Amino acid sequence: MTELRDKCIRFDWAVSRLLHQKANFGVLESFLTVFLGEPIKIVEVLENEDNQLLSDDKFYRMEIKAKNSNGEDILVEIQNMTRLYYLERLFYGVPKPISGLVNLNDTCKEVKKVYSISILYFDFGKGSDYIYVGQNNFVGLHTKDNLIISTKEKDTIVRKSPAEIFPTYMLVRVNEFNKVAVSPIEEWVDYLKNGVIKPDTTAPGLQEAREKLRYYSMSDAERHAYDEHVNAIMIQNDVLGNAKLEGRAEGRVEGRAEGRAEERIENAKRFLAMGLSPQQVADGTMLPLEEVEKLVDEIKNK
Repeated sequence: MTELRDKCIRFDWAVSRLLHQKANFGVLESFLTVFLGEPIKIVEVLENEDNQLLSDDKFYRMEIKAKNSNGEDILVEIQNMTRLYYLERLFYGVPKPISGLVNLNDTCKEVKKVYSISILYFDFGKGSDYIYVGQNNFVGLHTKDNLIISTKEKDTIVRKSPAEIFPTYMLVRVNEFNKVAVSPIEEWVDYLKNGVIKPDTTAPGLQEAREKLRYYSMSDAERHAYDEHVNAIMIQNDVLGNAKLEGRAEGRVEGRAEGRAEERIENAKRFLAMGLSPQQVADGTMLPLEEVEKLVDEIKNK
């Protein structure tokens, strides 16, 4: 019963309904600090049309303007979207907050770095880790060295790798986390997966999250809406799971059917080589006469 009382709402629901509020920035800042590995201070949540359209759905994307430990402006995108062609949508979606900010400032230099954090509650690719990080690097085709570019900052020329400028993508594969949570990032992923935060947690932000995101702290109406949200996700996962099973079963059936068809063709070729007539071969193998006659032509043309 204690664990049930300690149950917290899913992070994707918290992001869409609670954490975009300034009073709850502390939880979100701690989450970003743990996952990005440096202190992050949120400046504002960038509300846009896409966020408003998705805010009542189980698919949500949050765009955040923040400052890193050096006081530089960064953009962070957090999203949870179970969809086909996920990577294509991910790479298409990340430039949108960048272009929106550039249009406001008429310059690209204000934004120092863009991070995209995807919390994946669905099977995605194959790999032994539960967190994968990707960056852009340009490698010499012949020399294999990494390109270092020159850029102007504060009236001085500094050298940077493209990875310091291009977006960094982080994929958190929640379902692949199967270990005892020890480090802060493990405790966060454990919460993302199971929705329970230990009372004695020392991970940044989780104590605050435990108080603010507790399931039984919500009103009856809020709990009902949340339960419907979780139910919709469970139905979706069932549909995706059944589709996978049906696809495998269909593949096995098709494979067996193809195997039997190939076997009949091989038998037909042997019977023809023995001198049987096309009609006799068709009757014996259950192949259409037209198909047997095509085999006859193939044999003659060899």
